[in-house]
Amino acid sequence: MKDEVRKHLLDILDIAEELQGFTEGMDFRGYQKSQLTQRAVERNFEIIGEALARIKKLDEEVISRISGHHRIIGFRNILIHGYDIVDELVVWNAVKNHLPILLREIQEILNA
Repeated sequence: MKDEVRKHLLDILDIAEELQGFTEGMDFRGYQKSQLTQRAVERNFEIIGEALARIKKLDEEVISRISGHHRIIGFRNILIHGYDIVDELVVWNAVKNHLPILLREIQEILNA
């Protein structure tokens, strides 16, 4: 694996773990009430999506091992370009349902 790809994977891992920390012990209602947490979570998803887009350009084999990478990159684009249509519930579901899968897959790739 190229060093640059490994760096992006480690960035994703760090950011994803940080993102989970932002929402630890929080429910959706608490998330809705915290604009600071919302902005932090959205920014971290932007970074994750950008890192995946860069990996996609560098290593098709690695990116193919990350399920839903197209959706994550698309989500990043919505967060950046469609900031005015972001649905809080969609972001919350990404944190609670999809982020753990991404974390597991990134860890498996890095440990291979």
